[in-house]
Amino acid sequence: MGDNPKYAKEYDLPYPEGVEYPYKRMPMLDRAAQFASFKALSGYEDAVDEAARLTDAKIELDEATIDLLNAKIQILQDHIAEEPEITVTYFLPDKKKAGGKYVTTSGNAKRIDDYERRIQFTDRKSIPMDDILALDGEVFGILKQDAEDI
Repeated sequence: MGDNPKYAKEYDLPYPEGVEYPYKRMPMLDRAAQFASFKALSGYEDAVDEAARLTDAKIELDEATIDLLNAKIQILQDHIAEEPEITVTYFLPDKKKAGGKYVTTSGNAKRIDDYERRIQFTDRKSIPMDDILALDGEVFGILKQDAEDI
């Protein structure tokens, strides 16, 4: 068992039991647990991972982009009864820290809520209009034709 000849005779001794040794043998599972790693700072790694996680800043749109988005929203409002399929790229704020990320989602637009400034989809998704970066879809073909005519 061991390479040290000084302790060779102790390696094969039986476990002491009986009246002179009142302790019970420790189960192997408990014995292994005493050598398990110990985390003195629980949650520290999670905090470091959270701090290292990157978020994007929200892009401030210029006037031309805002005007184009407003025109697309008006076209969408005019065709909302048809529940057109659109693709929206919008800013999703992070719940734990400053910033967020840009997400692209597709679906059929069901309603535009002017009071809460949200676009609602048939699958119950709801996107704030103030967070939209881009709107795409076949319904906006009118704008593409106008741009080509110019």
